[in-house]
Amino acid sequence: MDLEKFRSDTRTAHLAALFDDCERSIVAAEVLKSDPSMKELAEEEIRSFRAQQEELLTHMQAIIVARQVEEASPRALVLEVRAGAGGEEAALFAEELAQMYQYFSEQRGYRFEVVDESRAEMGGYKEASFEIHGKGAYEDFKYEMGVHRIQRVPATEKQGRVHTSTASVAILPLFERNDVEIKPEDIEIDFSRSGGAGGQNVNKVETAVRLTHKPTGIAVRSTSERSQQKNRDKAYSILLAKLNQAQIEREDQAFGAERRTQIGTGDRSEKIRTYNVLQDRVTDHRIKESWHNIEKIFAGDLGAIISALHEAEQTEEKD
Repeated sequence: MDLEKFRSDTRTAHLAALFDDCERSIVAAEVLKSDPSMKELAEEEIRSFRAQQEELLTHMQAIIVARQVEEASPRALVLEVRAGAGGEEAALFAEELAQMYQYFSEQRGYRFEVVDESRAEMGGYKEASFEIHGKGAYEDFKYEMGVHRIQRVPATEKQGRVHTSTASVAILPLFERNDVEIKPEDIEIDFSRSGGAGGQNVNKVETAVRLTHKPTGIAVRSTSERSQQKNRDKAYSILLAKLNQAQIEREDQAFGAERRTQIGTGDRSEKIRTYNVLQDRVTDHRIKESWHNIEKIFAGDLGAIISALHEAEQTEEKD
């Protein structure tokens, strides 16, 4: 049995040392077996030490597996929001969703960074993208992908009619390692002046970067950084994530992968949640559960919803 990997890993070295102590005790007990009067006691000790070794080995293997899972988890994610049906209201709703996720990130201790914003004329987002960093962030956000719907009476509505507007959310995991390769000749790079917040210097210099992957037509824009190189690096990272996600989806289709029946796989066109302001109710359609105090939820109190989704996922996996 090769225990070297356990001895060299700081997380399991102390357990490997105990395993080795048991082995030395077993060797000593084997010597005692030559004495007939000690044979039965020695054999009992050997069985006890072997059992301890089995427990230690199981524990060490579990630690290694847990570490491998942790290392394979995304280091961060990209969250994109886009206004859907509903005109001005949809743009305002898209921004409210983004703010909700920002508040939630702050409560969880995640780093929330703007990548690019495209604002509507009357306010709100036509579309926007953000990076979220932090251990466990992807697990919390992965089921936010899909169409979100809001039902309310807009402030500009004089007759009190309820309007329904939508916004879509996309979630892209960012990995430390990425198997996708991009040929330099396949990328078209455009530079422009950044708009919005950031000071006068942002508007004077062409710091905004747009990368287009010519074979697929996928385009990514980054405007949040003050330097062209930083925006280029950020856009490239997101482009890799988009291409990696596209590859995973192609492989799923090729192998006839079935969609999850309850939680869903994260299709941006799938209606996942409705925010009914008049009834003060938020309903997640995938698990058919509702929560009240919509104002608190928009202030980032998503813990109960996310916990319910995690529990539903675990139940589904057991079934």
